[in-house]
Amino acid sequence: MAKKRDTSGLKAWLLALASLIDDVALLVLLFLVLKIFHVKITWPIILVVVVFVVVFFFIMHKAVVPGLRRRKVTGAEGMIGMTGKVTQTLQPHGMIKIKDEYWKAKSLEDKIITGEEVEVVGISGLVLEVKRKII
Repeated sequence: MAKKRDTSGLKAWLLALASLIDDVALLVLLFLVLKIFHVKITWPIILVVVVFVVVFFFIMHKAVVPGLRRRKVTGAEGMIGMTGKVTQTLQPHGMIKIKDEYWKAKSLEDKIITGEEVEVVGISGLVLEVKRKII
C-alpha cells in the first residue's frame, strides 16, 4: 500500500531558500563588479534592491512553498484517498467508478455490494485496493 507523503515545512523552506541563494549571489556579484569599475551606488538604489528581494521572498513564501508541500495528485499516488462507487460487487474483485472512469478493484474487507461508496487505500498495478468509506 502506498503511503501519503508531504514535503515537510523545513524541507520546503530549504528548497525555497536554495532557489533564492543564486539570486542573492548574483546581486552581490553585480554590486562588486560595479564597485570595481568605480560606479557609485547610492543608498536609495540599494534600498530598492533590498525591498525587491524581500518582496520576491514573500512571493516565494506565498506561492511556491505551499506548492512544494501539496500532496501529489497525479499517477498512482494521486489515486490514494479518492472515493468511488461500486458498479460490480467486490467479492473480493469487481469494478468501481471514480470520476466517470471504471477501474478494476479488490476489496480488502468482506464482500462490498453494488452502490456502496469505497475509498482507495492502495494500488497494485492497475487494480485499486479499496475499503468501505467510513462516513
